[in-house]
Amino acid sequence: MSDAPRPDLTSYREVKAEILRRITDGDWSPGTLLPGEVELAETFGVARATVNRAMRELTEDGLLERRRKAGTRVRPSPLRAARFEIPLVREEIEASGARYRYALLERDPGPAPDWLRARMGLPAGAGVLHLACLHAADGAPYQFEDRWINLAALPRAEDADFTTDGPNEWLVKAVPFSEVEISFLATAADTRVGGYLSMSPGEPVFTVERTTWWEGQAITHVRLYFARGHRMTTRY
Repeated sequence: MSDAPRPDLTSYREVKAEILRRITDGDWSPGTLLPGEVELAETFGVARATVNRAMRELTEDGLLERRRKAGTRVRPSPLRAARFEIPLVREEIEASGARYRYALLERDPGPAPDWLRARMGLPAGAGVLHLACLHAADGAPYQFEDRWINLAALPRAEDADFTTDGPNEWLVKAVPFSEVEISFLATAADTRVGGYLSMSPGEPVFTVERTTWWEGQAITHVRLYFARGHRMTTRY
């Protein structure tokens, strides 16, 4: 973690950029309580009012959460999650009263395939971590997760332990998102997906595709396949 004084910072925009950098680099991960304005002013070599303005704008941008007497924290996800919240399958299953079970099926770091490079805007030779996971409710298949993580954006994912907790839970804690694209579609189960979800090859599968970015850099792309009879409901 880099907390060395930065006397070269002079404007609130530079302070804002430095705070963003520390969040992006993981120095201040989601949920972290930030130092107070006085301490940050001393660290950055600027007036407290400069720090206040930078943090106020980051709060308005939805990246920080400020509470009186409780301090300022990095939000678990940006404010836009109030309009779109990335769901956690564990919570979905447990909220239904069922027992949740998770299994890591595949873990394969390597170069991104061409279709994924095009989808995520990755350069040639980009490294990704491919993970396949199965989420179950009361012992029955509920969701098959097929996920790719951009290792250039999140290199610590390569050494992360996904055997106990799924990558979605890890990602929500590890990095915020500034943009998300989501698609809902019906796909035909292939042998692999059908085998995991106890479905016949060619049977329609409710599928969700989601890609998230942080400050223009793709973080992860995931395909979520749901077992027969799944219903998705939203309320506004």
